[in-house]
Amino acid sequence: MNVLGLVNQKGGVGKTTTAINLAAYLAASGRQVLLLDMDPQGNATSGLGQRGAELGLYEALEDPARAAECIRPTDQPGLDLLPATPDLAGAGVELADDPDALSRLLGSLTGYDLILVDAPPSLGPLTVNVLAAADALLIPLQAEYYALEGLAGLMETVERVQGGLNPRLKVLGVVLTMFDGRTNLAQEVETMVRQHFGELVFWSVIPRNVRLSEAPSFSKPINAFAPLSSGAAAYKRLADEVMSRVEKI
Repeated sequence: MNVLGLVNQKGGVGKTTTAINLAAYLAASGRQVLLLDMDPQGNATSGLGQRGAELGLYEALEDPARAAECIRPTDQPGLDLLPATPDLAGAGVELADDPDALSRLLGSLTGYDLILVDAPPSLGPLTVNVLAAADALLIPLQAEYYALEGLAGLMETVERVQGGLNPRLKVLGVVLTMFDGRTNLAQEVETMVRQHFGELVFWSVIPRNVRLSEAPSFSKPINAFAPLSSGAAAYKRLADEVMSRVEKI
């Protein structure tokens, strides 16, 4: 079982969109996948049609023995969800002195090939729990300059975690999202990212795509909502590339 954290302290970079659609395509490939919605905003939960769950990640963190009753199946075969519930908003305070809470929860789970964790857009206690528990990180990066500045800060945090809380933590890769190849800015940012991070950057690039933007309002991942769209093709390629890297961990 591999635990993959999706992290970026900057909001609006396509992190949750990537979490939902990557999880869906990994499940569609025949793997048993669990998606944990660690973001109190609960966008991954609503994006998979599970808003309103009474039990979820907060309750499972409090008592890992209850994890099985907190997990919800989704409409996608092979994909389960540990949803965000309203109480998760207060978990940041409770977990400030307990960076191993998520690790304990994950240690109680069985039966999954992959666990994906959608972290909140911050470097607070919830995200620190993700960094402490994950085997590897996938970092979505919007093709703009401010996103590049945030990435430098995130990498510094990852290095600190590798030096203490989680020495086994790896960066699986950086994926460019919301990419508009018609603009010089996007192309310049891609060039800079590939020059600086080299092979860490996935070759799969997620384009700006209307269908990707519409899918959450229908509570469906892109492979169920618009499987022939360019966004769907991009996430399928990313899922294949992710698995090829995961198998080398």
